[in-house]
Amino acid sequence: MGSKSSSSLAACCTLLFVLLMAVTVAIIAVFFIADKSRSKADTESAEVPSSYYRIGAGRADCTGPIANLPLMGYANPEQTAAGLHTRLYSRAFVVEDPSTSKRVVFVSADIGMVSQKLRLEVLKRLKSKYGNLYRQDNVVLSSIHTHSGPAGYFQYTLCLITSKGYIKPSINAIINGIIKSIDIAHRNMKPGKIFVNKGEVEDSNINRSPYSYLQNPKEERTRYNSNTDKELVLLKMVDLDGHSIGALSWFAVHPVSMNNTNHLVSSDNMGYASYLFEQEKNVGCLPGKGPFVAAFASTNEGDVSSNTRGPHCVSTGESCDNPDSTCPIGGSSMCMSPGPGRDMFESTAIIGRNIYNKAKELFRTTSREIKGPVNFAHQWVNMTDVTVPINSTHEGRTCKPALGYSFAAGTTDGVGAFNFTQGTVEGDPFWDSIRDMLLGKPSNETQDCHHPKPILFNTGEMTKPLPWHPDIVDVQIITIGTLAIVAVPGEFTTMSGRRLRETVKRELESTGSLKDVDVVIAGLCNVYTHYITTNEEYQVQRYEAASTIYGPHTLAAYIQMFKGLAKAIAENSVDQLPKGPEPPNFSDKKLISLLPPNPVDKKPNNTAFGDVLIDVQASYKPGDVAEVTFISGNPRNSVASMAGGTFLTVEKYDNVTDDWIVMYNDASWETRLYWSKGLKGHSNITVAWHIPYSVELGTYQINHFGHFKTLQIFRPIFTPYKGSSSSFQVKN
Repeated sequence: MGSKSSSSLAACCTLLFVLLMAVTVAIIAVFFIADKSRSKADTESAEVPSSYYRIGAGRADCTGPIANLPLMGYANPEQTAAGLHTRLYSRAFVVEDPSTSKRVVFVSADIGMVSQKLRLEVLKRLKSKYGNLYRQDNVVLSSIHTHSGPAGYFQYTLCLITSKGYIKPSINAIINGIIKSIDIAHRNMKPGKIFVNKGEVEDSNINRSPYSYLQNPKEERTRYNSNTDKELVLLKMVDLDGHSIGALSWFAVHPVSMNNTNHLVSSDNMGYASYLFEQEKNVGCLPGKGPFVAAFASTNEGDVSSNTRGPHCVSTGESCDNPDSTCPIGGSSMCMSPGPGRDMFESTAIIGRNIYNKAKELFRTTSREIKGPVNFAHQWVNMTDVTVPINSTHEGRTCKPALGYSFAAGTTDGVGAFNFTQGTVEGDPFWDSIRDMLLGKPSNETQDCHHPKPILFNTGEMTKPLPWHPDIVDVQIITIGTLAIVAVPGEFTTMSGRRLRETVKRELESTGSLKDVDVVIAGLCNVYTHYITTNEEYQVQRYEAASTIYGPHTLAAYIQMFKGLAKAIAENSVDQLPKGPEPPNFSDKKLISLLPPNPVDKKPNNTAFGDVLIDVQASYKPGDVAEVTFISGNPRNSVASMAGGTFLTVEKYDNVTDDWIVMYNDASWETRLYWSKGLKGHSNITVAWHIPYSVELGTYQINHFGHFKTLQIFRPIFTPYKGSSSSFQVKN
């Protein structure tokens, strides 16, 4: 009996133990699952907050040909490309609001300006690749306005003439670079945050038309501390872990530190700022490589120069800061503004580093996050036919395009020719007769509309072989939360930009849905229409006013149109905006090239392409310049193959791996490539390496890569070659 009882008790205890264990496991499981779910929810809440953007950044080469063709900016026919200072890049940023799936694209390209042909071709490529994802209303193309980039990508006659026509390799390089940079940004999109910061950059810009600026009302001028905008606006983009994605900045300055005697393709001071920022963030990467993208975009720089020493007479050194920028000896052609440095390279470095240093500081200290929806508004407008109210009883209107006499005078950054001077308000019988005979006399209507501008080129009435200036232009605003980017199709002067910013800010905040809006002007976007001055500045007809092609009411017309876009965004009525008249996209067959194909390359007997003509020295010290000259082909042969590639490398010998390591390439600030065209199809390339004081000591060599052209049954053949210097020592 006892045995049986004991057995039953043991069985009951075992069953009870199993039940308790099961309950315990169940309870633990419930708490574990609940805790895991709670932990997962907490993690998701931390990683994906209710307010974030999807952000992507991309960079791609858009350098194009570096020999023979004109450089775009100074319109100096003698300024043709003959080598490379720094490579040119397109930098793209894509921002999407996940709650609405609305996205915008901002591209800053290291080129002179965005032409209408370029924009239309980019949009065509984007449509074929992405359908309706990227369109004319949510894509902004902006240029930094370097005056040392290749020309040849325009469709209107005036710029075609100064570019030696339409040059396919040039525009293809830019299109491919822009598309590739957008592709990279598109692929790299991830959840992230955007912060904004502002700060003043000192000793980096001056007003090159202060006399014009003084025509603006005194009560308006007294609201500002300077006759230029000193403020740099920076966007810091990071992922949700705080890792840097990129930086996008705007600062008002002309990239003309590289002056009109320069023949090297260069991104100038704004490009150098990008170079410094990207090299700092992309540790261990060669220039143009690495994930971090830093763009320094143009804004209202129309009357702003980077040549901070101001206008001086070349012959005497005295100041020529007067209404017409003339000197007692030599007139206007002797009045020029030098940069802060001893030469244009040092001036570029000084201005670029000043801009970079401020951006770096703002990037490090920013804490104000941008939040809110993504939006955009766009219209095409016929700028030759816009009516604006002047007062309660009078109206003004825009004009057919025309350029005034002072346009031909140039600026103190790059003077014009003949006897033209800035501030010209009366025509000259001699030049009027030349104009009438060659180009046709402007109609009375056009002359009256542009008054007091004396018309030198009545481009709006000149249509052969194609229109000389655009009639249809883009006006566009994109907003990212409380940031508004106003994409303007030209160069706004300081006060013009201030007036436009105030108007857009007031309109965006009018409904109360947006508060404390930051407005930036993005310059030289989508199509190039020269300058936009205030009406008051227009009256004295310095260079910028003479280049305000739609007449004295141009600024008022733009303010009216951008006010309408801002109102539509504020009232959520963008869909009701009329699209406007579409611009023409002239076929390539109508765009004549005036640049002949480069001839077959030749070399001296018993030599080969890439052979060294003048070799390096046996040794150098930090701070020296190592140079080597090669027998070369024309660099124009290498456009397609060198996109993202390099014409040169500086390599250091590694004793451990018994190999040569690339330390610098043709995108490096320390290298320069000079092309010299000789007789009978011969040409040479000299590579100069400016050895930095921070260099790693050791054994080096310099390499050059290129292509030479031959003909095979009348068909061009491009053959690659390589040349190498002797090895040399860098030692103290």
